[in-house]
Amino acid sequence: MTPPSTLPLDTSPPSSAGELWLVWLVFAVVYLGMFLGGLPRVKLDRSGVALLGGIAMLAITGMSLEDATRAVDLPTMALLLAFMVISAQLRLAGFYAAVTHRLVQLQCSESALLAALMLTAALLSAVFSNDVVCLAMTPWVARLCLQRRMNPVPPLVGLACAANIGSAATLIGNPQNMLIGSVMALGFGRYLVSAALPVALSLLLAWGWVAWAQRRSLASAAMAIHADEAPAPALDRPQTLKGLLVAVTVMGFFLATDLPREMVALVGAGVLLLSRRLHSAEVMGSIDWPLLVLFAGLFVVNRAVQATGLTGEAVAWLAAQGISLQQPGTLLVLGALLSNLVSNVPAVMLLLPHLQGAGHDTGVLLALASTFAGNLLLVGSIANLIVADLAAREGIRLDWRHHARIGVPVTLLSLAVLWLTHLLNVGVAHR
Repeated sequence: MTPPSTLPLDTSPPSSAGELWLVWLVFAVVYLGMFLGGLPRVKLDRSGVALLGGIAMLAITGMSLEDATRAVDLPTMALLLAFMVISAQLRLAGFYAAVTHRLVQLQCSESALLAALMLTAALLSAVFSNDVVCLAMTPWVARLCLQRRMNPVPPLVGLACAANIGSAATLIGNPQNMLIGSVMALGFGRYLVSAALPVALSLLLAWGWVAWAQRRSLASAAMAIHADEAPAPALDRPQTLKGLLVAVTVMGFFLATDLPREMVALVGAGVLLLSRRLHSAEVMGSIDWPLLVLFAGLFVVNRAVQATGLTGEAVAWLAAQGISLQQPGTLLVLGALLSNLVSNVPAVMLLLPHLQGAGHDTGVLLALASTFAGNLLLVGSIANLIVADLAAREGIRLDWRHHARIGVPVTLLSLAVLWLTHLLNVGVAHR
């Protein structure tokens, strides 16, 4: 198992009231940027906001670069980087596109096709990240809907919902789960067992709701566009097999050994970079470097705020009122709300320092709640935005209203399932 990681606190509090206010001002601006997806009137996305926020904290507090480096959870960053390399290998080899193309060619009912698409998206997202899966599958799903004159909105929203739900199944399915697994030292296999039932039930309910939405929608609303059938994507079989073999081997080590997950994944990524056919520049160019910058910037910003001591005092005050962040109900509601206010990763970063020493069940609850909540609104998950953007390129309008009609019920159902399964687990444990 990966050794416990911590989010270290700076022991030097701000030296003046002015410095304290500046720290909180930068914090507020950074998290406003997380909420808005950037800052108005300047061309900054979330990653740019986080980077500038981290730089501002260094300048305001006098934090050394060594302290800033220690603030970053390196095991999480290494694990995220390694799986970006593995996913890039499979994307460049044409694996994701080939799988989706095979699915959309199935001759079956719309409900059965929807089930196959959502199940495949969930399974792939559990290993290779929901964002990558949505990026690869969305264009093919959109074209399928246009070819069959289906209303494309329910299947596309269903794809995003399934990818988000499926990514919650493992500690490598999305960035926030990687962070939770590293900081709270969760066991890979034990987490998988704990998450399996709520993920499976949530996926089944999501499929049921999306299938119902598809049936009640008018086929004529699919749009008058009729897309020609796209040619089958090229598949590099040797490179695909190499990528899948490395992924399966890495997963096997996660399940069967206690070796540090980040080191196992980095070795696997290194094997893939040694290639005679795929240039390392191509693979490295496919890595989501802005996401890594986002992580690093937020780690520094959060550490500077924690050094003020006010967050700890606020949590202590809430505890005195009988409200503890480690209470399951409080954590579920707060995790879901924050994930929609500032996005999953920033929300988890805010909560984790106050969950140090919490048990396995708390980690599972936070991981599932923060991920399931991403389906609530269009801006709740990067995967949702990827689907909407790629759908627009195919001439399909998928705005926040279209998404909410499916995403809100799916989120409420999945959170209800999570709460019921948590209560079931607690009841079994107390017998």
